[in-house]
Amino acid sequence: MPPSMSRTRNAKNAKNLKKLLKKTAERGKCRFTRARVTAIDYKDVATLQKMVSAQGKLYGRKRTGTLSHFQRKLKLAIKRARYLALLPYVAR
Repeated sequence: MPPSMSRTRNAKNAKNLKKLLKKTAERGKCRFTRARVTAIDYKDVATLQKMVSAQGKLYGRKRTGTLSHFQRKLKLAIKRARYLALLPYVAR
């Protein structure tokens, strides 16, 4: 591959990355901070499902914009909801 082609690909990737970062910046703060939540409830399945992928994996902080403090609370709430069969461990 010629060097000029790799530069254009890198430029496109950089543009896409900038767009993605701009979208997360536009959203603002963490959703839990905006809602002024102090504790994440494991019984709130609708909120927990938004933070979990179709495969059952917890989305990362970069993707969701969640603060680390709430990310740890979220992890614990999801584990509790799975234990009580409110959320599946793995999607079928």
